[in-house]
Amino acid sequence: MKHIKISAFDCPDAWFKAQNAIWHDGDPFQVGYGSEVTETKKLNLTIEIDHPENRPLVSDKAPCDMKYVQWYALTYLWCGEGKQDEIYTYGSRLREPVDQVEQAIKNYVKEQRDRQVTMIVRLPEDIYKINPKTKERHEPPCLSLIDTEILDNKMHLTCYFRSWDAYAGLPANIAGLQIFNEAFVAEINERGNLNLKTGKLIFHSKNCHIYQRQFNLVKELFEPKDSAKRLAKTMGETEKEE
Repeated sequence: MKHIKISAFDCPDAWFKAQNAIWHDGDPFQVGYGSEVTETKKLNLTIEIDHPENRPLVSDKAPCDMKYVQWYALTYLWCGEGKQDEIYTYGSRLREPVDQVEQAIKNYVKEQRDRQVTMIVRLPEDIYKINPKTKERHEPPCLSLIDTEILDNKMHLTCYFRSWDAYAGLPANIAGLQIFNEAFVAEINERGNLNLKTGKLIFHSKNCHIYQRQFNLVKELFEPKDSAKRLAKTMGETEKEE
């Protein structure tokens, strides 16, 4: 199992560097059970983003835009509201049965040097493949926890993903968590009359991966010359036929 650490300037930089690392150094991994049984490339990956507040939060080449990211941050992370057919969202786990976000805000308003403010998304019963209550197939959350700490008047988040789609999921996840952190800090500042800022985003994932169906999309990002050659060849063959 290869472990690689990436240092990135901002969120788009992290997206590019994560895919580049997996594409060139990732281990082949055949998924045997999960939401998608397929061939992947994957790494045990650590990402440290120094300036996640830098705009834009997503690359123009990413398969998501800011409209989606803002909806995702509000619906799936901050408020906990999802679609009617969804069993849970990250936000619903963070808000019920204990409102961890609210309590974390209160803890930091009272004491900014608190090092015990960890919000948990994964639950013990997520170990089951079949939900004991509903008897239906159960998928555990990819985001397992959000750990927080204030250093140098900045709120730093450390997050763990058990499994992470580097191409499609990662850009929205890191941008959404930055927006989450901005809302988190704004609440603490307002209630505590403080002047905190958002800090680093640090991520760990033991299985940060690219799906086989995404291989060509990722290849085009890092091997554009080959893509241009293929396009030129295709156009040349078309002209000959005409």
